Amino acid sequence: MKYEVRFPNSSIEKKFDKAISKISQVNIQNEIIEAVEELADNPRPYGKKPFKKLKPPVQFYRFVAQCRIRIGDYRVLYDVDDERKIVWILALRRRGERTNK
Repeated sequence: MKYEVRFPNSSIEKKFDKAISKISQVNIQNEIIEAVEELADNPRPYGKKPFKKLKPPVQFYRFVAQCRIRIGDYRVLYDVDDERKIVWILALRRRGERTNK
């Protein structure tokens, strides 16, 4: 069953969009968007190097990122709600900028 990819609130969505718009290479922007969309089909892409279960989870406001995917020098931090079939996108960070490497 396919998952829905969402942001917990509009503030987080705006921050994500702003972070993407700051990336100068359009091909990297497209890779990030594509990778996020692919989470709907496979929210835990085991066997792929870019996926990592975060230990300990990373706190964002009142949300907790349990997972991350790597796209080049960028990380998308997210959580998966299996009960409701939702992937919650929580942050986009450049590697090393408050992210787990």
